[in-house]
Amino acid sequence: MSAGEPPAAIPGARLLFSLDPGVSYLNHGSFGAVPIVVQRAQQRLRDEVDANPMRFHAGNGLMDRIVHTRRHLAAFLGADPDGSALVPNTTTGVSLILQSVRLESADEVLLTDHGYGAVALAARRQCRRTGATARTVALPLGAGDAEVVARVRAALRPGKTKLLIVDQIASATAVALPVREIAAAAHEHDIPILVDAAHVPGQLPVEVAAIGADFWVGNLHKWAFAPRGTALLSVAPRWRRRIEPLVVSWEQEEGYPLNVEYQGTLDYTPWLASPTGLFMLRTLGWEAVRRHNAALASYGQRVIGEALGATDLPHPGHPDVAMRIVPLPAGLATTTPEAHALRARISEKLAAEVQVNAWGGRGLLRLSAQVYNRADDYDRLAEHLPQLLSEWRR
Repeated sequence: MSAGEPPAAIPGARLLFSLDPGVSYLNHGSFGAVPIVVQRAQQRLRDEVDANPMRFHAGNGLMDRIVHTRRHLAAFLGADPDGSALVPNTTTGVSLILQSVRLESADEVLLTDHGYGAVALAARRQCRRTGATARTVALPLGAGDAEVVARVRAALRPGKTKLLIVDQIASATAVALPVREIAAAAHEHDIPILVDAAHVPGQLPVEVAAIGADFWVGNLHKWAFAPRGTALLSVAPRWRRRIEPLVVSWEQEEGYPLNVEYQGTLDYTPWLASPTGLFMLRTLGWEAVRRHNAALASYGQRVIGEALGATDLPHPGHPDVAMRIVPLPAGLATTTPEAHALRARISEKLAAEVQVNAWGGRGLLRLSAQVYNRADDYDRLAEHLPQLLSEWRR
């Protein structure tokens, strides 16, 4: 493949998914897409539950199956299985940690301006409840790793900062942050760090234990082909006895992680079906998938950026990131309601699903690439998007 050319399509990849063939689905990052084989594996589990709910939930085998699944997923992510817990999503894991660190009125939670909106809301709510404060450090788009670490280090307040929350891949800006180095900087002052890795499993190779974070949580239902409602929380040894589940159920006395995982009549079928997603990822060849997705996302960013006259196209900072940002013309989608409205218009008029975020007073178009995408998905959007934006501004 020469410079500027899109990667070749993966033969038959579109047939592995049940996505609407009339829509260019360029927003895998928001909710993922569950392969048909994984859908069927989950349906078999649902059938098992409904055939005999008592046997499934109380037949003395459910927790063993959950533990087995957790160990499988933890091994894939390089996490300690005894320090990991299955949770429904990253935001659940974040709320669980915010509750467990036991903030007090003199404490603060430090976030970055690349953080996910729901995580910021959760942090502010917990701060309101406890009298603590939430503070945000700004990280310029396009800043190098050294500058990012320096800015975070300068923003830390030893003795006051009770928790630092950073993204491994930021949702709004698609930037990969140097979380290992940031964790080391935080630990210089014994400040715990929570890594929001919602977009990491299945998109980046990762060794969670090597990052050195106190808490790490990532979704497997985005890029690892798991059913929605599957995430893994990893907790460092010194914190495990302090973890308090959001809901108390029958495994409470067992302690972490079982007291977090067992929630009565929760639907456990997404977790139990998730290894099928990893099997599919490995069958396709995970390295090949990563190369394909990153190259296709880069192609999409280039052709759509050229169509919009965007000259400053941010690089995500890691070669395997399969999301890219195209800054929209000034004045477009500068607020969250405007961004949502523009995303809906693109969906309605162009039959294309993308993400639009308002960040730093600027509208950002976020493109994702997955094996079911092809270059012509991005070419069509590049052809028609300028006219739609022109009409939108009138």
